[in-house]
Amino acid sequence: MNPLSQLLRKYDTPAPRYTSYPTVPYWQDSPTELEWVNSLRKALKVSGSQIALYLHIPFCESLCTFCGCNTVITKDHGVENPYVSRLLKELELYMERVPELSSKRFRQIHFGGGTPTFLSVSELDRLITGIYKNVPADEKHFDGSVEVDPRRTTTEQLELFKKHGFKRISFGVQDFNLEVQRVVNRIQPYEMTAKMTSDARELGYESINFDLIYGLPKQTLELFKDTIAKTLTLRPDRIALYSFALVPWVKKVQRIFKDEDLPEPEEKRALYEYAREKFLNAGYVEIGMDHFALPNESLAVSMKSKTLHRNFMGYTELKTDVLLGLGLSSISESPDCFYQNLKVLPEYERALDQGFLPGFRGHLLSDSDLRHRAQILELMTTGTVFFQNESQREAVRARLSEPLRDGLAMIQGMQLSMTDKGRPFLRNIGMAFDERLLTKAPETRVFSQSI
Repeated sequence: MNPLSQLLRKYDTPAPRYTSYPTVPYWQDSPTELEWVNSLRKALKVSGSQIALYLHIPFCESLCTFCGCNTVITKDHGVENPYVSRLLKELELYMERVPELSSKRFRQIHFGGGTPTFLSVSELDRLITGIYKNVPADEKHFDGSVEVDPRRTTTEQLELFKKHGFKRISFGVQDFNLEVQRVVNRIQPYEMTAKMTSDARELGYESINFDLIYGLPKQTLELFKDTIAKTLTLRPDRIALYSFALVPWVKKVQRIFKDEDLPEPEEKRALYEYAREKFLNAGYVEIGMDHFALPNESLAVSMKSKTLHRNFMGYTELKTDVLLGLGLSSISESPDCFYQNLKVLPEYERALDQGFLPGFRGHLLSDSDLRHRAQILELMTTGTVFFQNESQREAVRARLSEPLRDGLAMIQGMQLSMTDKGRPFLRNIGMAFDERLLTKAPETRVFSQSI
């Protein structure tokens, strides 16, 4: 067993992904609607504050059994019109309650799901036009992106997003092997993804991302080698290499997977190790954790310039002060508050119809939360972090005695730095700064495996 394999085996433990701090299981002090609105207003009153928008389109025509997202499975496209109307209603409610929005421009807009391209061209156009009517995009510095399912996407939809200034697109791929696709209920031939990639490039999209997942049922190293080879043939600008999050206690559909269908831990780690090596050898730059990008791609450029940011949308090259989430289950954040929308469609609809913002939980960050949030964000984006004081340095040194001894990180003065060898273990190192997790370990399984 080579040294990396030994480390992957040793540190493959449940760990948060740290798209937020505190992580969602540790949210406690939920804001009222008024507290959330006041937090937004305070943030947007600051001169030069930046705002991003996330829109969650929950609908899918079929259920991918690996998926952990909040989805609504339906083939009834009659749901499109009322859902788009309510998204616009939600934005209008924000405009009424947060007048500071009227003087802002969106720096980022991201469509996620579900399947954003479940919506027709006409409904997508109505939605984007309605958004721009309320809060226009920042024409000089706009970053528009959309996640698409190649099985449910047309060239006309790609043309529409491009017309509205979107430059980045992310294709759900997961795996190119047909047997793996069959088991996870997502038949998507290679030729389909190749054509969609070609169409996006011809339309002038500046960045194309592939989402890949390792650890899926029926995956073997030999089969995954073919997926990696085909990915490198198409050479997307970005690659997200995610570990399959097996969370049957959250997603009951995953209980259909038999133990014998899933790669053993050693096999799963080998999948990751092989893919990572191939991407690095092909010239990709490793971004934080789970991500790779070509050297001239904006994510790699922002990492080099130390402007990389991380939020509920994952890694992004632009730091915004406010992330406004619209739609079912969307999460918003301000500098001192998180706010999540209702997860059940009829409840979400009812709240909006009654004139309320559709939030149901969140977290008001304490002073301690803010300090640790800044540290974990710094670690996740730069691979380095400064200690708050000598007491924290010595506490972290004790918690990370094994990773430090194994060369995953190093402490020099008042700074901790990840080593190249330690990059795959960012989640593990981050836990040493997670005061809420350290104070109260979860009593049940909450987080997926780190590898």
